[in-house]
Amino acid sequence: METSVEQVDEAARVSPAPRWVAPTFVALAVLTLPWIGYLAFTLPRHQVTVHYRAAWVGFDLGLVALLGLTAWHAYRGNRQVVLAAAATATMLAVDAWFDVTTTPPGPDLVVSIALAALVELPLAGVCLWIARHGDRMVQRRLRQLALRAELAADRAAAAQRTATGARRRLARVRGRLR
Repeated sequence: METSVEQVDEAARVSPAPRWVAPTFVALAVLTLPWIGYLAFTLPRHQVTVHYRAAWVGFDLGLVALLGLTAWHAYRGNRQVVLAAAATATMLAVDAWFDVTTTPPGPDLVVSIALAALVELPLAGVCLWIARHGDRMVQRRLRQLALRAELAADRAAAAQRTATGARRRLARVRGRLR
């Protein structure tokens, strides 16, 4: 019995998340909107922070760790590159946002905007592309492997039939010689 590519694809399909995830996250998003409104009206416009430097250095260390993790998974060909790339894209977008919105007007703001536009956001886009297409590449590879396995099984079965036929012919020839 031969297995078609469609049957292999159907058997390999797995839902990426339980059914409750989508409605739960929609509810969480909707419930977060009033909180955003509350913050918009109650937070001070200006705030002096004690650990400003530690916050930025810590954030950038986390970004470096995710960049390294994405590189490691990509180098190893690990499917976890999808998750690492998505997390890295998020960190890059957040970094760009906070760099631009926390920098006072002047030359530093111009540098922050340039870095966001020319480095952080384009790199976030590359990471999102990796995250989006990584599963397709894995699926394509799995399909190729499944087809190779099926072809190998077909070849093994054909070789077995050939060997069985050859043994039968050999047995007949030996029988005639006796």
